[in-house]
Amino acid sequence: MKVNSHKFLVRFYKWRLDAITDKHFIYMVSVITGLIVGVAAVALKNLAHIISYGLHVWSPFGEGNYFYFLFPLVGILLALLFTKYIVKRNVKHGVPQVLYSMSMKRGEIAPHNMYSSIVASALTVGFGGSVGLEGPSIVSGAAYGSNIARFFRFNHRQVMLLIGCGVAGVMAAIFNAPIAAVIFVLEVMMLNLSMASIVPLLLAASSATLMSYFLMEQDVLFYSVVFQKISYDLIDIPSFLIFGVIVGLISVYFKRMYVYIEGLFEKIKEPRKRLYIGGALLGLCLFFFPSLYGEGYNEINMSVRGDYSFLFTDTVFSSLSQNIFVVVFLLIAVIFIKVIATSVTFGAGGVGGIFAPALFMGANIGMLFAVLFLNFDIHVSISLFVLLGMCGMITGTLHAPLTGIFLIAELSGGYNLFVPLMLVSAITFATVRVFESSSVYTHILIKRKQLLTHNNDKSVLTLLNIKKLIETDFVPINVNASLGGLVNFIKISRRNIFPVVDDDGVLHGIIKLDDIRDIMFDVKKYNKVDVRTLMHMPKYFFSPEDHMDDVVKTIQKTRHYNFPVLNNGKYVGFISRATVFSEYRKISAYFSEE
Repeated sequence: MKVNSHKFLVRFYKWRLDAITDKHFIYMVSVITGLIVGVAAVALKNLAHIISYGLHVWSPFGEGNYFYFLFPLVGILLALLFTKYIVKRNVKHGVPQVLYSMSMKRGEIAPHNMYSSIVASALTVGFGGSVGLEGPSIVSGAAYGSNIARFFRFNHRQVMLLIGCGVAGVMAAIFNAPIAAVIFVLEVMMLNLSMASIVPLLLAASSATLMSYFLMEQDVLFYSVVFQKISYDLIDIPSFLIFGVIVGLISVYFKRMYVYIEGLFEKIKEPRKRLYIGGALLGLCLFFFPSLYGEGYNEINMSVRGDYSFLFTDTVFSSLSQNIFVVVFLLIAVIFIKVIATSVTFGAGGVGGIFAPALFMGANIGMLFAVLFLNFDIHVSISLFVLLGMCGMITGTLHAPLTGIFLIAELSGGYNLFVPLMLVSAITFATVRVFESSSVYTHILIKRKQLLTHNNDKSVLTLLNIKKLIETDFVPINVNASLGGLVNFIKISRRNIFPVVDDDGVLHGIIKLDDIRDIMFDVKKYNKVDVRTLMHMPKYFFSPEDHMDDVVKTIQKTRHYNFPVLNNGKYVGFISRATVFSEYRKISAYFSEE
């Protein structure tokens, strides 16, 4: 059976190459990818909502919030058990996993991510984990794109493009915002494509959106919101600028608190202890602030309508809903505690994303800003500032100003809001960049120099692997050898450099052929001159763990052609200038072909 399947595939590949051009085949596959990931995105949303709805119907929430202490821990435990005993692999959350695969694994994403991220995140969010479903959806979409591309034996550049199609498709299906989805791929995923490659992204995003419409028959996200035309005056512009600065500062807080809590949980080595601590802290947050349960899109819908009653529903503050000071206090609380709830969800082992938490915080920042203005008899539109807050938080946390602008414009149908959206997005981004050079998604990868960027040179250097460039055909000579022994090695070596090592393989120096050219034929010195007197220790050498960016900088600032590679002082091989730049030109072709 396997033989017949293999023969069929071989015939199919041959037929495809003869009958369909690469360009048109990519167009066809991008549509297929969009349809598939559209179904996956809708399935994930529905699965999480079914779990959450079932829990709320079954449990006596009206009698108190005590079940909030239990549900998140159960959900995260189920997600951990699913990944450990069914998937039997580590299921990482969100965009950083995709960025790492694109940068360091040449776009190879394990097939299990096509379903494992969906199930694990649905369990996490459905049981109350204070994270989003967009990150796992992106992992799933990228996994479909990667594996479809590998099935059709696409080259590296085409694999990257199909990953982008998968990501654009799930984003478009979730938000019904195909333009924002394409911009997200170009801006956040940092896929550096030619203009001809935009067409597959558009096809994938539009087909996924149509599939979402077909399956849901309504907007997946803001299904209960009817947007009215929101107006603003020139006199409002100063408030937009101030608002942008505030959102920028809170975005900085979001990233730093997230990284800080992430670091605390990394110090806890035992998974069970992380689960108990994270689950208990999350339950505590949800007990006092039930609006932090799950993604928070219902609360975002209410915020856009100017309704902040979700702050008091099923809480100990329900009798104080008419007190404006309590409203302000609760808005501030949920803004600053949301990132803590999100971080401890991840720390406990939950699977999710930060897209929804960022939108939730942005909506509440806008609500807080508008409520304060209205309290001082300054008339402003609550809906406008809620939308601006969401745009600003996407800009600030993801470092994606265009994604923030177009996402909110498409979600709200409010293209008349482009000017305030652009102002808030620009000011927010400028504020964040004063304090942070990396986003929540990229800070670890940038630190490790494992991130592809829009800079072609840096992207190529990221894809270069120093371990694959090490040349090992240099003949090592023992440090105790004589000139005569060295000459014997010269006879069998094709290289003009000889590493000098001891019995443990530790490098003591190198000898170049030019260094001994004047004495190498003097037989009288063969037993009188030791290798120790001829060698010298090179000034520059590398480790197998060094990044190629550092290697190339060293090559450029020196006139050396070969550099020894040492692992804990032991000789491994050499890196040559010629090999590095030959491989550089080879990989660079992927970024230059149309």
